[in-house]
Amino acid sequence: MLDNIPYLSYILSAFIGIGLAAATGFRVFLPMFIVSLASYFHWLPMNEHFEWLAGLPALITTGIATVAEILTYYIPFIDHLLDTISIPMATVAGSILFASQFAELGTFPQWALALIAGGGTAATISTGFAGIRAASTATTGGLGNSVVGTTETAGAGIMSVLAIALPFVAAIASIVLLILIIVFGRRALKKIRRRKGTL
Repeated sequence: MLDNIPYLSYILSAFIGIGLAAATGFRVFLPMFIVSLASYFHWLPMNEHFEWLAGLPALITTGIATVAEILTYYIPFIDHLLDTISIPMATVAGSILFASQFAELGTFPQWALALIAGGGTAATISTGFAGIRAASTATTGGLGNSVVGTTETAGAGIMSVLAIALPFVAAIASIVLLILIIVFGRRALKKIRRRKGTL
């Protein structure tokens, strides 16, 4: 019955891509490691243009990078330095993982869609959590940053698994998360502007 739904494969690919892109907004390398692991064991099909993700070198590299990224976010000051590069890195990673699900499209529409949907989703979420970490530093002197870091790691892992196992749920969760970040981000900006206006 599902086979009769027009463009079902593209819809599923979009759900998976959005979920994976959202996951890279939390952590850059953990979603790539999970995708590499899933494709290495053939749990997630990978087309020929992205077969490198399914290889053992990619699995080992992303695994090491994942451990390093997670641990460094628990080091004061270094976590803020990582935030300055995490947004562009998340944008690239989100675009790659989104594009990996749309290789049947032509090169231009594949990467244009990947940059807009995948990169945009990843960048928005990454920016939101960088702001949360900055607020945590300002209000707790950095003591609450470990909680933020743990939340990000958990979010990346959960969203990555959901994207592969339950793509529809992952897509809905990603959209809700994007809306929350945009809404609360605007409120935070208004508060900052009001404070500056009163000074």
